[in-house]
Amino acid sequence: MDKLPTYSESPPVDLPRLARWRLKHRMASIALTLCFISVASLLLSLSQLAFLGKQSVQLPLHAEQILQKCYMLHAKPGPPSNFHQRTESDRFVQGTHATLIRNASIWTGDQEITQGDILLDKGIIKFVGHASPSIFNKFKDLVTLDAGGSWVTPGIVDLHSHLGVDSAPYLSGASDTNSLKGPVLPWLRSLDGLNTHDDAYRLSISGGVTTANVLPGSANAIGGQAFVIKLRPTAERSPSSMLLEPPYTLNGTYVDPTLPPRWRQMKHACGENPSRVYGNTRMDTFWAFRQAYDTARQIKEQQDAYCTRALAGEWEDLGEFPDNLQWEALVDVLRGRVKVHTHCYETVDLDDFVRLTNEFQFPIAAFHHAHETYLVPGTLKQAYGQTPAAALFATNARYKREAYRGSEFAPRILAENGIDVVMKSDHPVLNSRFLLYEAQQAYLYGLPANLALASVTSTPARIMGQDHRIGFVREGYDADLVVWDSHPLALGTTPQQVWIDGIPQLSEPAVASKPVSFQQVPRAPNFDLEAAAAIKYEGLPPLMPKKAKDLVVFANVSSIYVPDGVGGVMSVADIGERGVVALRKGVVQCWGAAACASEFASQDVEWIDLEGGSIAPGLISYGSPLGLDEIQGESSTHDGTVFDPLTGSIPSILAGSELIKASDGLQFAGRDTLLAYRAGVTAGVTAPSSGGLIAGLSTAFSTGAAHKLEDGAVIQDVAALHVQIGHSKRGPSVSTQIAALRNILLGDKSSATLAEVAKGTIPLVVQVQNADIIASLIELKKEIRTRTGTDIQLTISGAAEAHLLAKELGEAGVGVILTPSRPFPDVWESKRILPGPPLTNESAITTLLAHGVTVGIGTAEQWSARNTRFDIAWAALESFDRISKEQALALASVNLEKLLGVKPSGALGDLVVTRGGTVLDSEAKVVGIISARRGIVDLI
Repeated sequence: MDKLPTYSESPPVDLPRLARWRLKHRMASIALTLCFISVASLLLSLSQLAFLGKQSVQLPLHAEQILQKCYMLHAKPGPPSNFHQRTESDRFVQGTHATLIRNASIWTGDQEITQGDILLDKGIIKFVGHASPSIFNKFKDLVTLDAGGSWVTPGIVDLHSHLGVDSAPYLSGASDTNSLKGPVLPWLRSLDGLNTHDDAYRLSISGGVTTANVLPGSANAIGGQAFVIKLRPTAERSPSSMLLEPPYTLNGTYVDPTLPPRWRQMKHACGENPSRVYGNTRMDTFWAFRQAYDTARQIKEQQDAYCTRALAGEWEDLGEFPDNLQWEALVDVLRGRVKVHTHCYETVDLDDFVRLTNEFQFPIAAFHHAHETYLVPGTLKQAYGQTPAAALFATNARYKREAYRGSEFAPRILAENGIDVVMKSDHPVLNSRFLLYEAQQAYLYGLPANLALASVTSTPARIMGQDHRIGFVREGYDADLVVWDSHPLALGTTPQQVWIDGIPQLSEPAVASKPVSFQQVPRAPNFDLEAAAAIKYEGLPPLMPKKAKDLVVFANVSSIYVPDGVGGVMSVADIGERGVVALRKGVVQCWGAAACASEFASQDVEWIDLEGGSIAPGLISYGSPLGLDEIQGESSTHDGTVFDPLTGSIPSILAGSELIKASDGLQFAGRDTLLAYRAGVTAGVTAPSSGGLIAGLSTAFSTGAAHKLEDGAVIQDVAALHVQIGHSKRGPSVSTQIAALRNILLGDKSSATLAEVAKGTIPLVVQVQNADIIASLIELKKEIRTRTGTDIQLTISGAAEAHLLAKELGEAGVGVILTPSRPFPDVWESKRILPGPPLTNESAITTLLAHGVTVGIGTAEQWSARNTRFDIAWAALESFDRISKEQALALASVNLEKLLGVKPSGALGDLVVTRGGTVLDSEAKVVGIISARRGIVDLI
């Protein structure tokens, strides 16, 4: 592969001609070309004159090109000086019609323009403002869209993605995220593994993502080179046709040497991942970094010495330009031509890497994941050359030790310290279709609105060196735009249309009607005290709630939702305006007008103003090991996994014993558990962890309890029997698994619990994604009824393809827990998802509900339990008004009780208290939990 010209941070060759070249570089491209030809000819002539009177020296055949290359060692990356004079994009597709978007509310990437117009033509934005007919009358086939005041933003830019290299669905034949050939591999390129058949491209586009930086994985200290792509399909259907401004010489094509080089991208990683993969320590990893950069430094110095001689006309015995195909990209890092993206979490690694940048004098574009950057912003500012950005998750943390101190307030704190904030997906770790949701959460926890929107548009574009053409709605920029159905920071906002290079990407978008209020930027709750505590306690602030007085009155309550006693949720209609709710030891004494609390006026009462807030049923979390695991990546913090009788022998001490109970392994007061409690999730239902067929018996527990012996800590010792069935290259066949389940339900007499399951007293919850396996389970349920006369309680969990059997599930009385609630085809068994708006009118939830199926929602990882309230609100928002507020609340409360065998709590059920709105409103803040079962009111 031909190499890019390179740039040096070290002092350039001290020649007047070089200074003149730099001045001329600011002129137009054609003048630059003439200048270089003249300079190169002059140097060549001087080189010849320098050897007059000496023994004749044979000049290299390509002396002029060598001199040009040496000059280009000092050229900075960026667009040509005349880039914004272009009239057509290099990615323009012939036949694409010009498009006029009228009457749009526009966020340009750094400011708002109300009720403006945007003209797209030849792949670029031709006009932004208030268009007069004279501007667009000249277009013959102009497509006009009246946005009706809807918001338009730049296309979403994902700074950290593995689209195409970690493909969906996962198949071993397309797993190209990491090489395991050594900790230092700067010569590898993500482009060489880019799969154009990844199912996620279409899904991500439907979330407004137009550009992604496809990085190698984080198994290696230096994982290789990354490439920026546009997500739209191309006529060529090739990976190369998706690239955005790749290095000019990527495929050996001759390029005018007067053009500045383009930015390159590279992935680095420090901390736990490289250590785990190679059995190293942090000391080993950073020695590998230093060795690699020392090798690159030596090559750079050889090149500089070579060019010093060439520019001085010392051609004798000069030889070939020193280069190395393996190390050329790392040499470019030292010359400041590469955007270095470093996977780095905690303080020790951040400090190590900052020292590395200063030792070898190279800038870093961004620290990724960066969970502790908010604790050490000063360390980031000591990095060489520039302060790196922080590319973050919003609430995804605590999944390994180095992520344990992650905080939802990190974006806000970093911005307050003047550090660029980027929200990223790490797709498919998070589905990049919902990358905007990360920005929404960052905003709700305190990041200013303009910076939150910039964090997924203009800021990542600038960090990757593409802000001259993407990330903004400006004349001359790429025609990558999104029209949204509500304000982009409103929960559940969905594209009405997405353009990439001026080409609309959604053929028949399904657009749900949203409340008028959703067209305004939502009000963010006040989390000043919580943000300050995150810093004070170095990422581990106390999370246990404060106990209220025995008598509590909540004032200015606008609505109350409670279980209706027949399996649903109802709204209390007679609360009235400025209503109150009075409680004694967690038990409601009265509600309604203020007079209902008058009898408590002379007593020691704690009055709390909800400012138009609400009271609703406490939410339930299911699907993750919440309460059994504290740190996913640290086995010493787990309950562990149960033995599987199909894949290994059961220890004799357990032979003939009852099934494993999750209640025996419960861990209380974990951080994810308490964060969920503080977000209105008052109960968890958790099954033992298993890698095989039988998991065991789930338990229901209070997420706010301090320990197991506290009153009300264990809500129900045994809830349901859990099994899981699926395809596996290691385990027995699916048919074998179902045969084993049949034998357990029909023939096993040794367990009283199994007998209860077979009689339908205890639910059977089967974790399964595939519709064909679900069909077999429906038939098994019918077979058991035919042979025994009893009807088992069957619940399907996971259920990515359950919508394909909605009618059959409804007829068979089988319930479904969708885990997660917004589907993704991560494995082959989940390939046939129903994505929902804007790709389909129906979602899996609305389809199942329409056929009478009892539906609940779950979460796959414990960190996301805290977001359950947003998940159910989102389900209602995209339902085309087919899911009411009461039905949405039921999805994560009474429906889960029924599906998981948790006995209804009735008057003893927990309630969640919110200020400034309902638990379904992103503007509302959870301020209390009412627990009659535990006899308390907790204040958050």
